[in-house]
Amino acid sequence: MGQSSSAEQVSPEQREAESIAASTGALPNLQKAFSVLSDPQTNSIPIHSLQKCFGFSIDGSTNEESVVPKEFPVLMSNLSSSIVDLFFLSEKGGISWVEFLKGYIKCSGRTVSSASLNSLLRLFGMISVKAGLPEKLQVVSDEDDCKISGFLLPVDVQMLLSMCWIMWWDSNKLKASSSLGDSGLPDVTHLVLSAIDSCAEADKKMDLWETSILDMDIQLPVAKIILWALKTVPSLSDCFGKFVHARLFYVAAHKEKLDQADLFSHDISAKEMSVGHLFNSGRAWAISLTLRGTLSDEISKVCFPSAAEEVDDYLLYRSSLHGKGLNRFWSNIEGYNAPLLILISAHEANNDARRWIIGALIHQGFENHDTFYGTSGSLYSISPVFHVFTPSGKEKNFVYSHLHGTVKYEAHPKPVGLAFGGSSGNERIFVDEDFAKVIVRHHACDKTYHHGPLYPDQGFLPVEASIMDVEVLGLGGKRARDIQSSYKKREELFTEQRRKVDLKTFGNWEDSPEKMMMDMVSDPNRVRREDR
Repeated sequence: MGQSSSAEQVSPEQREAESIAASTGALPNLQKAFSVLSDPQTNSIPIHSLQKCFGFSIDGSTNEESVVPKEFPVLMSNLSSSIVDLFFLSEKGGISWVEFLKGYIKCSGRTVSSASLNSLLRLFGMISVKAGLPEKLQVVSDEDDCKISGFLLPVDVQMLLSMCWIMWWDSNKLKASSSLGDSGLPDVTHLVLSAIDSCAEADKKMDLWETSILDMDIQLPVAKIILWALKTVPSLSDCFGKFVHARLFYVAAHKEKLDQADLFSHDISAKEMSVGHLFNSGRAWAISLTLRGTLSDEISKVCFPSAAEEVDDYLLYRSSLHGKGLNRFWSNIEGYNAPLLILISAHEANNDARRWIIGALIHQGFENHDTFYGTSGSLYSISPVFHVFTPSGKEKNFVYSHLHGTVKYEAHPKPVGLAFGGSSGNERIFVDEDFAKVIVRHHACDKTYHHGPLYPDQGFLPVEASIMDVEVLGLGGKRARDIQSSYKKREELFTEQRRKVDLKTFGNWEDSPEKMMMDMVSDPNRVRREDR
């Protein structure tokens, strides 16, 4: 039943495995899962039972918008058997308690990100071979921290990312308290182009504005892919570990639902979820992979179809809906003291076809300052290529937001608008007060965020682009929105009170100093007798 009796001698191997599992807090649930899946006669898990635990069906046809290759459903049909063969299979044909624990630790245990990525790539390589695709990855050693050599094509990277999305989605679906529908496969083209931009040889770089991933024949070395993932999407490898963890924990808690045919199914033809015009599930997922902890979870919630019922809890401002301009922007985000994500869609004046999306994540609300402020944040190149620029630690000019000052005349007025990175007058991103133009400068002017282009082919000179749309999402949850609502109600009450004039506060006009002054002005020579 997953535990040795008092009469049995516990081996050092079992004691070590149980100790590691207990350190993660997973041991009680693993014991329950082993009891549900194992055969009482052999006290081991049949291979087909564990394969069923990790298996699911892919419904629908490949999505034309995400351009998923036709081999993808076949690829995913081999996921469960590959997980068992690679991490759990024993020579006896059954999986003992110790082997079950060791397999879980390999998949979901605490380890460095590079080792998790190697495990993910090993799994993808085995799945590809089972699906009849050419073998492109080779395992250099069979140790736990094995090294991978070989290469992947852009279409392979797309299928790898789509596989990670489904595993990530599945784990969140099982943990959700309410029923979540399928969101389909998101468009991950921006992530694939990011991998190409970072991993391809210099002489094989392509035009990232007009590319078809399925037609690309560029070999991306797996060593560079690992470096790209560690830098750009460090949480990507967690998708596999969370998937294994969620499936086993679900089996432990819901034994009666294990035989439901539609429990582990995914409809890849379903429509992609979006909140607003710029923020869809593919972009939300990409941003969440750059983060960890509560902030990552808040962004991930936007990917859920059920989040459509709570759009107002996330979308604070959209210029196409609330109107352009800093004043309209401020009236919607004022009082929101929690992390915010700002997305800006723009294009250069002479090239309307090449539109790009950039973003900024700040860890606090906006404040009306004439200097830079902030504690932390990140800049994002979101479309057509995804990149993240984290803080460099050299400066702290994270955000600048300045409305018109109360003083009518200033000898040296501060610029009115929004800015991220750089310095005053030389900002890396600057949005004017009308939200009509955005100026993007080369990273050489910025010591706050790491270097890199915010859109493809960005040159050294500042570029003034026309803004198409601006969106702001609040990532503080319902509590932050409730606090903002209370703040707005309080401000409205104060404004209403200031508009009202209480005549009772004024004294009798005949005895007031104002009337005496008026009388003196009208006839200053009039003789007055002092009242005694």
